[in-house]
Amino acid sequence: MVKAIWAVACSLLVFLVAAVSSPLPAFAQDPVGTAGTARNVPAWMDNSAPLRRPLPPTQTATNDASYQLGPEDQLRISVWDNKELTLDLVVRPDGKISMPLIQDVVAQGLTAVQLAEDIRNKLSAYLVNPEVSVIVLQVNSPKYYLIGYVARPGTYPLRGDISVLQALALAGGFTQFASPRSIKLIRDAGGKQEIRKINYYNLIDDGGEGNYLLKSGDTIVVP
Repeated sequence: MVKAIWAVACSLLVFLVAAVSSPLPAFAQDPVGTAGTARNVPAWMDNSAPLRRPLPPTQTATNDASYQLGPEDQLRISVWDNKELTLDLVVRPDGKISMPLIQDVVAQGLTAVQLAEDIRNKLSAYLVNPEVSVIVLQVNSPKYYLIGYVARPGTYPLRGDISVLQALALAGGFTQFASPRSIKLIRDAGGKQEIRKINYYNLIDDGGEGNYLLKSGDTIVVP
């Protein structure tokens, strides 16, 4: 019995010595490979692969590509492969932005794509085939105004569709001195002021008739 155990132990020892002294398999010796291509290694673990530059940024804007830029809108101007000309800017009250090389550029009234094209054309005098994108980071230009006897009168950003009732709610409702039956909506219609009288109680009773959607520049007056 002892001889049998001794024979088995000797056989295992010989096997271990042979395994340690034998050369490693090819994939273990060179997991990356002489050509720099990983063998049995996921692509994201292959540090030998050359780094790829990202594609040039695409021209994007807000969800509404037809949105026209205005004062106080926050923009990101990106010029591909040029950090000095990649900037976060705010449209000035005069409707312009300022950039190195090309100085003042009119932004007001243009879409993001149109502004990118204008900047690209101006930079072409200094750079070879510049790739430009404009991203609207924040829309601050469209506004409406609410004055009179409400809890929070002031200037409000117009983002999306907002009705008169919603605007009154955002302003915290009426104060005790308000006359809800005599509200006025003042709107600029082609250079002329248009005044619409609104009775708050009729809005509620009539199921929203006369509950106008606001436009940029509208003023709600609560006497």
